Amino acid sequence: LIYQKVLQESAHLDGGNFTAVHTSDLQRLFDEYDRDFFESRIGTTLSGARLRFRLSKRMTSAGGKTARYRPPARQGTSGFEISVSTTLLFQCFDGRDHRPITVVGITCKDRLEALQCVMEHEIVHLIEFVLWSKSSCSAARFQSIASRLFSHQSHTHQLITPRERASEQFGVEPGDYVQFRHGDVDQFGRVTRITKRATVLVEDAQGARFSDGRRYLTYYVPVERLKVTEKPSAA
Repeated sequence: LIYQKVLQESAHLDGGNFTAVHTSDLQRLFDEYDRDFFESRIGTTLSGARLRFRLSKRMTSAGGKTARYRPPARQGTSGFEISVSTTLLFQCFDGRDHRPITVVGITCKDRLEALQCVMEHEIVHLIEFVLWSKSSCSAARFQSIASRLFSHQSHTHQLITPRERASEQFGVEPGDYVQFRHGDVDQFGRVTRITKRATVLVEDAQGARFSDGRRYLTYYVPVERLKVTEKPSAA
């Protein structure tokens, strides 16, 4: 029912595998859950504390996050923020033949179902923050609440991360030695991290000194521009 209502009322969601999403959609989704599951008591219990929503392109490992924020003194009241990763949502259900997507132990058929599961998870975090001032999804209390309210079977997600995408689509993983073009020069380095882009360290006398005693320049390179190569021979 919530799935259908949000689709009908949203000015941005064009289907279950929506191609655009707005923070107002997160607000609407939360409001529907609060009304249908809690008789709007979450909003009432907040007692004036602000609840804001954010879409994040920089979250590349967590599907969602709930945090308490405290503005500088005399510049407003404290409140809570629920963030959702658009990077992870849009890397799933993109028409490619990828593995099944599960969130909190529930297999999802499209982005909106995955978003619902993320929101349910974050709502439990919010409830714990409001009532007990702290929250941990690995703890028994959280998992009991999530299971009883939403039938969650897990507290983790299996959304496709940039690291998994880099490995599956381009054969690039952290630790690989790669070649890439920078300007008119071919550079060779080692991948140390993969988020939205790959972090590549290229040995260079002008670079910063690292713990191994060598100097490196740091490059942030789109994964599709990398070519895995052999480890360069020692000078």
